[in-house]
Amino acid sequence: MTRSSGPRPAEPVIAANNAQVRERFPFDDTRDLDDARRGFLGTAEEPLIRDAGGAVAWDLAAYGFLDQDCPDTANPSLWRQARLCSEHGLFEVVEGIYQVRGFDLSNMTLVEGERGVFVIDPLLSAGPAAAALALYRSHRGDRPVTGVLYTHSHVDHFGGVRGVVTEQELAAGVPVLAPQGFLVHAVKENIYAGTAMARRAAYMYGAALAKGPQGQIGAGLGPTTSTGAVGLVPPTTDITRTGQAETVDGVRMVFQLTPGTEAPAELNIHFPDHAALCVAENATHNMHNLLTLRGAEVRDPHDWARYLTEAIDLFGNASDVAFASHHWPVWGRERVIAFLAEQRDMYAYLHDQTLRMLNRGMTPLEIAEEFELPPGLQRAWHAHGYYGSVSHNTKAVYQKYLGWFDGNPAHLWEHPPVEAATRYVEFMGGADEVVRRARKSFEEGDFRWVVQVVNHVLFAQPDHEQARVLQADALEQLGYGCENGTWRNFYLMGAHELRHGSVGTPTATTSSDVLSALTLEQLFDALAIRVDGPRCWDAEITVRWNVRDGEPHTQLLRNGVLTHVVGSGPAAGSPDVEVALDEADLRGVLLGSTTPGALAEQGRAEITGDAGKIAELFGYLAEPDPDFAIVTP
Repeated sequence: MTRSSGPRPAEPVIAANNAQVRERFPFDDTRDLDDARRGFLGTAEEPLIRDAGGAVAWDLAAYGFLDQDCPDTANPSLWRQARLCSEHGLFEVVEGIYQVRGFDLSNMTLVEGERGVFVIDPLLSAGPAAAALALYRSHRGDRPVTGVLYTHSHVDHFGGVRGVVTEQELAAGVPVLAPQGFLVHAVKENIYAGTAMARRAAYMYGAALAKGPQGQIGAGLGPTTSTGAVGLVPPTTDITRTGQAETVDGVRMVFQLTPGTEAPAELNIHFPDHAALCVAENATHNMHNLLTLRGAEVRDPHDWARYLTEAIDLFGNASDVAFASHHWPVWGRERVIAFLAEQRDMYAYLHDQTLRMLNRGMTPLEIAEEFELPPGLQRAWHAHGYYGSVSHNTKAVYQKYLGWFDGNPAHLWEHPPVEAATRYVEFMGGADEVVRRARKSFEEGDFRWVVQVVNHVLFAQPDHEQARVLQADALEQLGYGCENGTWRNFYLMGAHELRHGSVGTPTATTSSDVLSALTLEQLFDALAIRVDGPRCWDAEITVRWNVRDGEPHTQLLRNGVLTHVVGSGPAAGSPDVEVALDEADLRGVLLGSTTPGALAEQGRAEITGDAGKIAELFGYLAEPDPDFAIVTP
């Protein structure tokens, strides 16, 4: 059996299961499509949106194939959602509030003020953000940007900021608003664990997959992620409490802080002059993640539900429309309240029933298999698991309360994947026998078992050609059957990399612009994460950075730990070497764009003591790997 280049047709069992979905749900209900198209003003004439270097960052025409009937290679419910998310252009929400949708994974919202326009959530990368602003201006006039707001700390809501506001405008006083803690959490996700998250996001969003009926059709929350330059402008105004009111360019806003919901730092916004409620990413047209597949902190569905109740109480009777940073709005006061209440009930049910089941001794896998949403929520299209899912959300609740361990001591000290796989394959009669039996399971339509068992062969013998072919084919079939967009992308990306090799990380979030927004404390922390601990267990180094017009910063390497101390107290110890320099130059050293020696030669730094200790310290730093293996060891 030679390696297939794929993709393959849907197997009969997948085609039959997808046909059952068509019978189960009301696909003749067009209300969501009507809402997704309501207020359409136009879209860009040129479908290809390019980044500053000329590379294509987004293709508005890529999802045109969704206009056809759903094929057997896609779950009809996901196909419907992808079709809705593919509507692109400028839309009027209410008079004075507009959205550009379909130009990235997220939406950009534009609120007209007295002099210009206030931009909310400027997409993920600069090229699509600039194109979205240009589209708005082509219909509403060349209004200057008079303010920017990030609703929360995920990169698709701030990364395109350089496409909508210039340094000159920022220097002239254009404010940037964000919820309290925004910068801390944006850094934690995109820098501290950014390499791993970005690599896994390549699977989650499938940006490198071919778009089409047998490939990437969407991510549930939106089409996919753009691939341009990611930037970050630090906030100038923090929203610190619920009820806080701010006016920017005549736009009145009242805020509700919602930390620990969809993001650790997040807020909702009410616009009293428009009777409009922006619910950020706290209520969208899908079940959201309690633990996203790319990796993040576990979110709290109990608090999530509580904040949605609070939103209804605070703003429900004063909101004629609710819109979010993804998907399309909901119009009508009764519909807004019902939508928020159903979203609330969904998260509360996930929380409460998972706890009920774990308190009966059920494990995460058992809960995920048995758990069902109530019929009333199953009938609501916006409660479907296009992005989050019942399966991985119940596991997230379990993890939040009980952690990774299910209580069975057999799972307490298991062998790591390669060691376990080698033993499994030997126990099962060798790789060829496992593949032979798994191929029979494939023919019987048990693709879930195939990927579970053949995974052992791949981790025991990653070059086993027949195992790679079979695993890719089975992953592909599982993808074809998924209602969840991110599950489909994970399965299809696994198949793609088994067939064609790694695609790496299409969208990296650790850009120089994001790094430049870090505080010194965050930069020192980011370096500490990169220390190769075992290499420097016995090293003892103390480096003091004497910042001109600022406090001294000391780095101490002991026991493989790089500690950062501000000031000159006892914790700072006695330095092996001291460097006097400006803060900007220290940032350059920490970011790797210069060295103390180079600065000293230029007369910009004075070094006292053993300069070799600095080189030794930085020599212990390891570079992260943005191309690490996922479906093979």
